[in-house]
Amino acid sequence: MLDIVVGGFYGDEGKGKIVSYLGINDNPNLSIRTGGINAGHTISFQGKTWKLRIVPSSFLNRNTLLALGPGAVTSIDALMNEIKETEISNRFFIDKHAAIITEDERKREREDEYLMKVIGSTGQGVGYAESERILRKLKLASQYPKLEKFLADIPKMTIETIENGGKVLVEGTQGFLLSLYHGNYPYVTSRNTTSSGVLSEVGVGPKYVNNVIVIFKSFVTRVGEGPLEGELSVEEAKKRGLIEFGTVTGRQRRASEFNINLAKDSVKINSATQVAITKLDALFKEVYKVRNYDKLPMEAKRWIENIENELKVPVTLIGTGEDTNDIIDLRKEKIGE
Repeated sequence: MLDIVVGGFYGDEGKGKIVSYLGINDNPNLSIRTGGINAGHTISFQGKTWKLRIVPSSFLNRNTLLALGPGAVTSIDALMNEIKETEISNRFFIDKHAAIITEDERKREREDEYLMKVIGSTGQGVGYAESERILRKLKLASQYPKLEKFLADIPKMTIETIENGGKVLVEGTQGFLLSLYHGNYPYVTSRNTTSSGVLSEVGVGPKYVNNVIVIFKSFVTRVGEGPLEGELSVEEAKKRGLIEFGTVTGRQRRASEFNINLAKDSVKINSATQVAITKLDALFKEVYKVRNYDKLPMEAKRWIENIENELKVPVTLIGTGEDTNDIIDLRKEKIGE
């Protein structure tokens, strides 16, 4: 059984929170992260916070093996720092084909005025590294002695886990509307961020997929340049309590109200089987840290039910606070899991 978690808007939807929750509560045997170090996932648990760029957000479960798929791209320093911070060196694996960013790619990207000023790149070197990989010039994980003890065949590991009756949790990166193929080109990232793109970065086919969980925040944010329909002024966003800052860059995120039309497109392209909504407490302050659906005010219930009716996909997970366990889990009620 393989479940995929992907972002439904422009990233920043709360994938770290949802994946950390699923990691603890679903107890996956293997959890795989895809994407690059240009997207941060934040995990808050029992008063402690981690801001991760590459290690799987399900690391809190000490029984879960953690891995980077062959489509992932990381720098050695970022990876080693996070392995140390999360204390996972004895259960972490990286595919031999994963790509490695060097200071050269970072420097070239940061000196590229088009990427930095027009597109709004994070300057982490991911775009340049991916272009070098396409040209078959970039070095891979298998070429670095420092990574030798972590090397593994992640597609094989994934398939064997599933065939032995185990659970695999796959964590995508960024969001649907930043996809190189489906987003607001050229204001996009350097990869396909949809569920199909994430699956290709793991290295297995669609027959293994059990659920595709698409995450939406209760409002829309994006970092960097590009269109944002219904964008709120900074003053209005502050007034509504919708001001956020990027995990990697620290830049203030632009904000707009929840966009149901974009959500519909995302659900269709990603083949969503479930929807998660995070930060419900940003719209309804009284739901902060509520973990029981029955305790939600009627107005919040109606908002969730309207989203569900419009998307025609069950809303199974609802985030109501920053802690991993500030979740209303409706999966047993709605889909019998």
